[in-house]
Amino acid sequence: MSADSPAAQCSADRGCKDGDQPLALCQPREGGFKPVPGVTTTPSPSPPSSSSSPSSSSPSRFLQVELELNTHLRQLSFSEPVRYIYNPLEYAWDTHRCYVEKFCQPGQTVLFLGMNPGPFGMAQTGVPFGEVKTVVEWLKIEGEVGRPHDEHPKRRITGLACTQREVSGARFWGLFRKLCGEPGLFFRHCFVHNLCPLIFISASGKNLTPPELPAAEREALLALCDIALCQVVEALGVSMVIGIGRVAEQRARRALSAAGVNVRVEGIMHPSPRNPLANKGWEDVAKAKLAELGVLSLLNDT
Repeated sequence: MSADSPAAQCSADRGCKDGDQPLALCQPREGGFKPVPGVTTTPSPSPPSSSSSPSSSSPSRFLQVELELNTHLRQLSFSEPVRYIYNPLEYAWDTHRCYVEKFCQPGQTVLFLGMNPGPFGMAQTGVPFGEVKTVVEWLKIEGEVGRPHDEHPKRRITGLACTQREVSGARFWGLFRKLCGEPGLFFRHCFVHNLCPLIFISASGKNLTPPELPAAEREALLALCDIALCQVVEALGVSMVIGIGRVAEQRARRALSAAGVNVRVEGIMHPSPRNPLANKGWEDVAKAKLAELGVLSLLNDT
């Protein structure tokens, strides 16, 4: 099954082309991808948030990298156990762009990096670890969320109306809500991103993470995501990448080191309920690690 099976739901005014006309594959080059003809990251008509910097090119550069990555991902194919592939950077582009334009800003030094979207988090909202309640009530993200072209009946996309709780996202953002109070303090220093934007679902409806894919298909996928990660890190100018979970940490360390990107790579425990240790007090473990890394003091700096 091809990764372009979730046909693009967003129109040209959202920055991507109609699903029936896939973008032409752009060729990798040393240090990244070539620019993609015909795509735009023109800001939406709504006024910029007070927490964003209208004069900065950080959001547009970030979004351009993601659009270029999408053109490559559409060329990939995946076999069993993958039966469905969702890409929220297509059908949830409005809300994702709102998140980036509102919170991606100059001066951020820490990039929290997840592996790929969760079925009730970014899959629904377009925001990394994007548990709906947090996205709507705390981050104040707005926008339309479409639907993938082909959905599993057990994994419907209902967008910001989704009532299912994403435990990982609730834990992750809940910690920073407690620490910071307002999103502005967190995003003054930090940003959150996923290495891979795709969601893989089996015939039974099981959420498949990239490590569960066949080896050759996994490496073809992550090789492209590695390139995009290096571009994102250089565009943002962060000095530290914190992998959320060991897999994201190890992949980031390998990709950035191989590309010669001079950035510190660390990791924190993943908050997933599938992780028994996380169910025994993830918040305390994460706070201790963030204190060790010097990040907690940034978030307490008013």
